[in-house]
Amino acid sequence: MSRVFAIVRAAIPAAMIVLVCGFSARAADDYPLGPDSQKQDGVPEGKVTQGKWEGSKVFPNTVRDYWVYVPAQYDGSKPAAVMVFQDGGSYVNPTGQFRVPIVFDNLIHKKEMPVTIGIFLQPGSIPAETEGGKPRSNRSFEYDTLSDQYARFVIEEVLPGVAEKHSLKLTENPEERAICGISSGGICAWTVAWERPDQFRKVLSHVGSFTNIRGGHVYHALIRKTEKKPIRVFLQDGSGDLDNLHGNWPLANQEMAAALKFAQYDFKFEFGDGGHNGKHGGAILPDSLRWLWRTK
Repeated sequence: MSRVFAIVRAAIPAAMIVLVCGFSARAADDYPLGPDSQKQDGVPEGKVTQGKWEGSKVFPNTVRDYWVYVPAQYDGSKPAAVMVFQDGGSYVNPTGQFRVPIVFDNLIHKKEMPVTIGIFLQPGSIPAETEGGKPRSNRSFEYDTLSDQYARFVIEEVLPGVAEKHSLKLTENPEERAICGISSGGICAWTVAWERPDQFRKVLSHVGSFTNIRGGHVYHALIRKTEKKPIRVFLQDGSGDLDNLHGNWPLANQEMAAALKFAQYDFKFEFGDGGHNGKHGGAILPDSLRWLWRTK
């Protein structure tokens, strides 16, 4: 340590050094939830029902948990908007980072988003073939694969199945259908809309894995060379996201944003200092949904 630095450091009160260092430590990846992510007095609460999804023809032999959120304002008189969530358990959790049912309650009550049915899907798992064995996760195959397979699962099986099992009227208007996910679930959400914009036209991606897990790193190039599709997309990522053998998540999301801008998509990109988690995405979820569901 140089003598000059030592004198300057000695002149700074110890309490101030602790304060500055503490502030720096808290500032990174520190995203508190706002009032729209908290239960509010006088706001009607929707109902969440859990079920087990089995018998898929698109993903044979898989089983998965799922949840359906029905807002208090839904009366069945007309089809409701719908939003599908991958890794649904983390999104539906009322004490988690996203708390979607609470956010939906507040925004629907304030008429800042339409009356919307939420469908929360866990990735499929394949039961063990031997007694005492562990089930095999089908998550990466379902979420990271670049094909229309997961879109067909949602469109052909989940939407009509949920409508029938829970006696719900779900819209067939692609402008009133949204899909969301985190990490591999984020790229999955984009893939559904990319493959089937005739069915889904709103996408919300949190720390999306637009990297080379199963070829997802090509999307930014495809967007630039493909005729623009009628998709509205909100991307969120942070400078502290992953960097590994599959790629660099912050760079990949910035590439996606640049490609969407070049192709003149209706998009928004929120880039913070967070890591590979739902802290930032959860904190801005209410504003993300307002932007996604806006009418203009």
